[in-house]
Amino acid sequence: MNFIQHLPLRKFELVTGLLVLFFIFFSVFGSRQSRLAGNRALVFDKTYTIQLDQNKNVEELIVMLSNEHIEFDEDDFRWATKLLGWRAFKTGSYEVNGKYSYRSFLSKLALGIQDPVHVVILPGITEQKLVESLSNQLKFDSTEIATIFTDSLFLEELGLSNHELLGRMLPETYHMYWTTSATSVVRRILKEFDDQVIYSLSEEVKSKGLEIHDILTMASIVEWEAKIEEEKSIISGLYWNRLNQRMRLEADPTVNFALGERRRLLFEDYKFKHPFNTYLNRGLPPGPITNPSYSSILAALRPMDHDYLYMVANPEGGHEFTRTFEEHQIASEKWRKWLREQYRLKRIQDEMNQEQTN
Repeated sequence: MNFIQHLPLRKFELVTGLLVLFFIFFSVFGSRQSRLAGNRALVFDKTYTIQLDQNKNVEELIVMLSNEHIEFDEDDFRWATKLLGWRAFKTGSYEVNGKYSYRSFLSKLALGIQDPVHVVILPGITEQKLVESLSNQLKFDSTEIATIFTDSLFLEELGLSNHELLGRMLPETYHMYWTTSATSVVRRILKEFDDQVIYSLSEEVKSKGLEIHDILTMASIVEWEAKIEEEKSIISGLYWNRLNQRMRLEADPTVNFALGERRRLLFEDYKFKHPFNTYLNRGLPPGPITNPSYSSILAALRPMDHDYLYMVANPEGGHEFTRTFEEHQIASEKWRKWLREQYRLKRIQDEMNQEQTN
């Protein structure tokens, strides 16, 4: 006969009750610990980016997750935050995918363990487009980044004009935290420019008797002029040939920049008075007109050796290059004839569409 059989009935019931309570307690405790630390409390069936634009409380976080149609037990979620002691979740961008325990998920947001975002800077953009792009990809608003380009003290600290600052916004995919300040973003991009251009190419630039400023300015013109990558070094060589022969650069992109818009130029546009209009002013313009790609920078630094002085667009999206003005006139007439034909065909098509509409 065992020990329990020797106990009086009341004591037997008491022991049995305590055993049941202990069993329930450890079952509940084990279940809760499993839910707290187990990796199936939150399951994300794809990659989600959770962006908290300011510190959020538990209820605000629940609403955000619910709006993303993420399935989870709200009561368990609240219980877990209380048990872990998390009351606020930090501003930031968090990437989640797969299975998470409450502990790992909530701690990530409460401690502000952000994931870097990919910040893409495209080549050949305007200052306004750069401002819009960065403010769309990062937390700060457009006025914060726009102010940097007009901040005389900051520009003086950098030793750059606003045109030079734009020219050094090296096209690249950067990994940054979403909450990075506008000033830190600019400094990060400038560091990349220094690493890839200044430190790598400065000796080669000096050997040609030029400055980085000259190369960057030429590269920015090439960036807007060349639609075909293989033509960049040819166009660069053509413009350097003009400068070496003391001709005006006469680069259409500089007129587009002066006008503030990229479009087909009219005859009167070339007479627009502006420091960047290279039809009226000799030499390179005062600074870059855009942010050139690395390949455009190399093309400006390493132009193709040829005798071309003129170019005109061709129907294939590239250019026809010529050595003399007479050859250029012939090529230009071919281009104008092709354009007239395109306008004629478009007019016929528009008339046909109008007839079908009527």
